[in-house]
Amino acid sequence: MFNDTLQNMVQAVYPMIKDSLALNFSQIGIITLVYQMSSSIFQPIIGAYTDRKPQPYSLPIGMLFTMSGILALAFASDFVHVLIAVFVAGVGSSVFHPEASRLAHIASGGKHGLAQSIFQVGGNFGGSLGPLLAALFIAPYGRQNIGWFAIFALICIMFMLYISRWYKGILLRFNMNPETKHTNTAQSLQPLGSQRKTIFTLGILLVLIFSKYVYMASLTSYYTFYLIEKFGITIKQSQLYLFAFLFAVALGTFFGGPIGDRFGRKYVIWFSILGTAPFALLMPHVGLAGTCMLSIVIGLILSSAFSAILVYAQELVPGKEGLIGGLFFGLAFGIAGIASAIFGKIADTHGIEYVYHIAAFMPLLGLIAGFLPNLKRR
Repeated sequence: MFNDTLQNMVQAVYPMIKDSLALNFSQIGIITLVYQMSSSIFQPIIGAYTDRKPQPYSLPIGMLFTMSGILALAFASDFVHVLIAVFVAGVGSSVFHPEASRLAHIASGGKHGLAQSIFQVGGNFGGSLGPLLAALFIAPYGRQNIGWFAIFALICIMFMLYISRWYKGILLRFNMNPETKHTNTAQSLQPLGSQRKTIFTLGILLVLIFSKYVYMASLTSYYTFYLIEKFGITIKQSQLYLFAFLFAVALGTFFGGPIGDRFGRKYVIWFSILGTAPFALLMPHVGLAGTCMLSIVIGLILSSAFSAILVYAQELVPGKEGLIGGLFFGLAFGIAGIASAIFGKIADTHGIEYVYHIAAFMPLLGLIAGFLPNLKRR
C-alpha cells in the first residue's frame, strides 16, 4: 500500500508538472514512458535471478530507490530532471515487485489467488490514495510538498525490514532451494502437455495483459486531463474523481483472486476484460456524473483480471513465481508506458477526447480468453 501510494503520486502530480514546466501532452507521455519502462524492463531479469537466489532484503532496497525518486521529483526544475526522477522511482518498483510477489505466494497457505489479491489490493488501495493525498496536500500548496511523503517511504522501510527478516527465516528453516522449494505446487496441477501448448497459453495471457493495460493507461495517465478539458472542473476535483476510479480498481482486485480460486481463473479473466467493453464504449458519450459512475464500474470489472492472470500463469509454470511475476508486472508497466506515450501524441494532434474513443475498443480483445485451457487440479 505504501509503495504504490508513492508510485501513483508520480502520475497524480502530472497536471502540476505540466503547468509549472509548460509541458505538452507528448512530453507527459514521454515522462510516463520513461517511468513505466524503468518499472518494467528490470522486473523479469530480477525475477529470474531471485528464483535462483532469493533476496529478502530487495524490498527495502527498492523502497530506497522510490524515496529518492519522489524527493528528486519534488525539486525537479526542468523536463530532463523530471525524467531522471521518475526513472529512479520506477527502478524502485522493479526491485520490489518480483520478490514481493513470490513472498505472497509462499505465505498463501495454498490459496494463491486469495494471497495474490490481498497483495495487489494493498497496492491498488495505496495507488488510489496517491491522487487523494495529492488533491488534499499537494495541489493547494505546490509540487514541492510531495517531498514530505518521503516519510511514508521511511515507515515502509521499517515494515519491509521486519518482513524481510521473517522471509529470510523461512528460507533458512526449510532450506528452500530451486530444486525443492516448490515441490508441492508443482504436484498440485496436471501439466498441459506439450511445451508448445504452454507457450501458446502464455501468449494468450500476454495479449490479454496488453488489452487491459493499454486501456488502463488512458485512464491512469489522462483521466484528470480529460475531465478538466471536457467538463471544466478544477485539478483538485479531477484528482478526487481519479481517486474514486482507483479505489474501485482496488475493490475489484480483491474479489478477482478468491473468485478465481473458487470458480476457475479462466472465467474470471474472460468476464473481466470482455465485460468492460460496453461500459468503455459508452463512457465518451455521457456527462460528468455518468463518466464517474462508468469509470467506477470499469475499475471494478477490469481490475479483477490481473491477479487471476498472474496466478494462472504461475500455476502454468510452477517453480518460476519470481520470473512470472516480474514478466507480467513488467509487461503491464511497459505496455502502460508505451501506450501513454502514444496517447499523448494522439491527444496533441486530435484532442484528449479522441483518446477515449479509440481506447474503448481494447477490451474487445478479451474474446481470445475463450482459447485458454482449464487447468485441472489433482
